[in-house]
Order: sequence, then C-alpha cells, then structure tokens
Amino acid sequence: MGEATIQKNSITEGVIWKQLLRFFIPILLGTFFQQLYNTVDAVVVGQFLGKQALAAVGGGTGTVINLLIGFFTGLSAGATVVISQHFGARDDEKISKSIHTAFALSIAGAIAITAIGLLTSEMLLVAIGTPDDILPLAIRYINIYFAGSVFVVVYNMGAGVFRAIGDSRSPFLFLMAGCVTNIVLDLLFVGGFGMGVEGAAYATVISQAVSVLLVVITLRRKKDATRLEFRLIRFDLPLLRNMLIIGIPAGIQSIMYTISNLIIQASINSFGTDTAAAWAAYSKLDQCYWMIVNAFGLAITTFVGQNFGAGRIDRARKGVKVCLAMASGTTIFLTAIYLLYGNYGLLLFTTDRAVIDIGVDIIMQIAPWFISFVPIELLSGAIRGAGKSFVPTVILIFGVCVLRIIWILIVPFIMPTLFGVLASYPITWVISALLFLIYYAKGDIYGERKRRVTA
Repeated sequence: MGEATIQKNSITEGVIWKQLLRFFIPILLGTFFQQLYNTVDAVVVGQFLGKQALAAVGGGTGTVINLLIGFFTGLSAGATVVISQHFGARDDEKISKSIHTAFALSIAGAIAITAIGLLTSEMLLVAIGTPDDILPLAIRYINIYFAGSVFVVVYNMGAGVFRAIGDSRSPFLFLMAGCVTNIVLDLLFVGGFGMGVEGAAYATVISQAVSVLLVVITLRRKKDATRLEFRLIRFDLPLLRNMLIIGIPAGIQSIMYTISNLIIQASINSFGTDTAAAWAAYSKLDQCYWMIVNAFGLAITTFVGQNFGAGRIDRARKGVKVCLAMASGTTIFLTAIYLLYGNYGLLLFTTDRAVIDIGVDIIMQIAPWFISFVPIELLSGAIRGAGKSFVPTVILIFGVCVLRIIWILIVPFIMPTLFGVLASYPITWVISALLFLIYYAKGDIYGERKRRVTA
C-alpha cells in the first residue's frame, strides 16, 4: 500500500481529540442520513396516510427488521475490526484478503436474511401483538423491505470497510446520495402516485441500492490493497474465523437486544393504537440520539483497532478516555434539548393530540437516563476494537437483554402502566454501564498482563 494512503487514513498519529472528531463527524452525518431513510418514510406516511400507516412503518416493524439486519451488522463489525487491525499493522496482503472475505460474507448473509425475513416477518409481527388495523399494512411494507435487504447488508459491510481503513467521509457521501433519492421517491411514490406504504418501502430499497452502487464503484477505483476485485471475492478461512469470533457474539447480542425490544413492543401494543403510534414517533426521535452515541462507538472501535494493530496501547487507552468525555458532554446537551423541545419533534410525525401527549410522557421518562448508555456503547466498542467480543456480549445479554425480559415478564403485572414498561430501560442501562466500567478497569483488555507474564 502506498505511504500516502497510510498517512491519509491512519488514526495512529496526531492529536487524539482532533483525530476522533475528524473521524466521528462523517460517521455521525452518515448515520444521520441512514436513519433518515426510515424517518422520511415515517414523516411522509404519517402526514399523507395517517396514524395507522405511521405505526405500520415504525415501531414494531422496525424492531422486526432490526432482529435480522442487526445480526449481520454484528458480523460486519467483526470484519471491520479485523480489517482495521491489519490496516494499523500495514499488512497489504491481509488487508486485501480480509476485504474480499468481508464481501463474500455480506453476499452469503444477504441471501440468508432475505429468505428468513420473507418466511418469518408475518409470524413475528403477529407474535408481538401488532394491532389488527395495522397488521396488513405492516406486512406489505416489511416484505418489500426484506426482498431488497441485500442492499442494506452489502452497504453496511462496504461502509465498515471504509471505516476500518480510516475513511469515514465516503460512507457519509454515499448515504447522503441515497437519502436524497429516498426523499424524492417517497414524495413521488406516496404523495404523487398514491402507492401507500408499499411506495415508502420501494423508495427505501431503491435509495439503498444507489448507496451500494457508489460503494462498489469507489472501491473498484482504488489503486492499492483496498481495491475491490470481483474475481477475488471468496472466503479466506483464517480471516473468516477471526471475523466470526468477533462478529458472531456481537450478532447474537443484537438478536437478544432486539428480542427484548420485541417483548417491550408487545407490551406497548397492548395499550392500543395511540400508544403504538406514539412509540413509533418517539422511536424516530430516539434514533437521533442513538445515532450520535453509536457514531462515537464506531469511531472508538476503529481508533482502538488501528492503534492496537500498530502496538500503540497507551494511545488507545487515552483515546477511550477522550471519547468518553466527548460523548458524555454531547449527551447532556442533547438530553436538555429532548426534555425542552421534544414535543415539537413529535409534530413531524403526527398532529393527533392524544398521540403527542403519550409521546411527551415517553420522552420525559426515558431521555434523562441517556447518559447511562454512554459507557455501554463506547466501552463495548473499545473492547471489540482490541479483538475481544465475548465478554461485552455476555454483559449486554445479561444486563440489557435478560434483565429487561425478566422485568417485562414481572413488573407490568404489578404495575400495569406504560411507566412500568418503560422503566425497564433506565434500570438495565445503569446495571450494564456499571458492569462495563468494572470490566474495562479490571480486565486485561489489551493483553498487557498476558504479555508481561509471557516475557
């Protein structure tokens, strides 16, 4: 690989906060445009088609989609870590082989997700108690989405490849192009042609295809070890094994996390269509915060991965501290915005007074606890960047998933209110955050004690 490429994309040198910020901002903007895909669907559908259609394309439908897409996102995280470590070590041969292995994995994953999604989506929507007046719309929307899920899967892997080599700007530009396409097609298909929720689904799939096309074209034009060659797309078994060791636990974690959310969605659906629509609208606002903290998590994963691969452990540790401070300050600011102005955000999706009132109650109960999620996202990302995935998965499965499921199975029977359901979020966040802080402080994350013993 040319030295100029290393210097341009490497984050193993320079002022840490500047490097993190330069890497974080394009990730954040890219994630913002990715979230806009479904948010635009929700805004257009809610305004043109009403609250039943809004609930059909948000809330439980999004949770079912995340159940399958999220598992592959975990696998792609494993590929990102492996590529970033080889990039930090400047190993051209393994960089190339790991990128082509990653794309082979994305193709296989896309086939599996499409088949499983089309076979199980209706069953899952029924299982979470999707209201009868919403179910037919939700089924039509989700089936189109899964039929085109290959574009989601391949894009996520491609974006992970770019982040692994220190380029977070390109995925942002690709998503921006896709999002503009989505907005235009949403207004055309839903508002102009009257295609209903199917129009929103087609708009999303086509716009994601645009992003994938840009990913492939850009990688094909590379002149170094990161160039994508179709004839080289195949599994390198040792590299695939390393990706799966990191990625499978992350994928399982995502599934467990989504299952717990499905159970919560079922509890929320039991309160009726107004509450389901309020939760769908809140979920879109909620995603604006999660995309920010998730962008910090992605940034620190690549930062630690490259510096770990380069043997710069002290720099990796300092980067984690700096990133925690940046994410915490951002969270405090955004929490205040949610609490003061969240009701105006809800108006983007619906003008129904009952739905807005419920949405405001949801914001007031959950937003003050956002700060407790910062160490969960960042420390789990840092630990994975160092090549360790098992313990973060165990912590999240226990702290976020198992405890949340236990809570939902017990507390709502004692306290049969929306507050009783929503309280599961802050309780499990606080417990998980404490477990991550303890493990990061006491565990041999970077293998330093092991190296000392071996020496």
